[in-house]
Amino acid sequence: MGTTVTTTANTWGGGNEPMGASYGKLMMWFFIVSDALTFSGFLAAYGFSRFKFIDNWPIADEVFTHFPFMHGVEAPMYYVALMTFILIFSSVTMVLAVDAGHQMKQKKVAFYMLLTIIGGLIFVGSQAWEWKNFITGEFGAVETKGGSILQFVNKEGERVKLADFAANLHEERVRHERKNGLWFVDEPALPSYSVAEVQAGFKAHPDLLIRTEKIYRGTEAEKADKTLYNELNKEKHKTVLTRAESEKMLANAHLVVEGANLTRNEYGSKLFADFFFFITGFHGFHVFSGVIINIIIYLNVLLGTYERRKSYEMVEKVGLYWHFVDLVWVFVFTFFYLV
Repeated sequence: MGTTVTTTANTWGGGNEPMGASYGKLMMWFFIVSDALTFSGFLAAYGFSRFKFIDNWPIADEVFTHFPFMHGVEAPMYYVALMTFILIFSSVTMVLAVDAGHQMKQKKVAFYMLLTIIGGLIFVGSQAWEWKNFITGEFGAVETKGGSILQFVNKEGERVKLADFAANLHEERVRHERKNGLWFVDEPALPSYSVAEVQAGFKAHPDLLIRTEKIYRGTEAEKADKTLYNELNKEKHKTVLTRAESEKMLANAHLVVEGANLTRNEYGSKLFADFFFFITGFHGFHVFSGVIINIIIYLNVLLGTYERRKSYEMVEKVGLYWHFVDLVWVFVFTFFYLV
């Protein structure tokens, strides 16, 4: 009786490679596709939420106006555009590194990998700086008992900081913390001013008005009426109240909001801050991870690891990941800053 021997071919051995891709490159593509679906879900959720709360969604041009070393200068979207350019340029240097690897030019691979790493570090640092400004805030606002955000403007419609008009009532305020004996109560850091100080300062400055978080949706007749506050209520701008309406709304204020976090947002809808921190943070984690991987590959290039292997495929694989991260940022940039 003969013995039957069954041999199993090695799917990844030699020339039997699906779509001409090695095992490592194909697994990288699987990861990219799965990660793309994750980001798509996050951005879709952002889009649905924005559509639902479109009237009180913050205007990006009014939120991202800072530029390093230019304090007080209005530069809407300029720094975000610079960040985007740096990240896209790092994709170009990665392409050049991959091309140099195909030509087995070690020094060129190392040089372009280094430029890619520097570009990634600048982008991550820039994103951290932007987070800092978003969290800190610039003008401040108050929140009513109903959850509406009230901002302050002058008669030209320009935002006014709380520090420019809030009164100093010398109030003694104690932050509620567990160490004070209030168990299970841990209040966040106290704002610079109390509601009473803001109300007193607003009363002392009759030229101030309140701007709500709602986008102005007036009728054509109202737009044609050349009164002060209708002149300020231009298309795609927040609604500015009359002085009498402003005083009435401010009477319902119960909390001063400075900057943005996961529960408060001086710029408008709380969901905007939640999505901003989550999605840009998730993308920033991808960029930071890519920088770490690039550094490891860069060190291997310097050590001549891939020269001895006669292949720079690892550079190509990490390049696929880096291009994916750049492409995702294009969509994040479009959703958060442009649309």
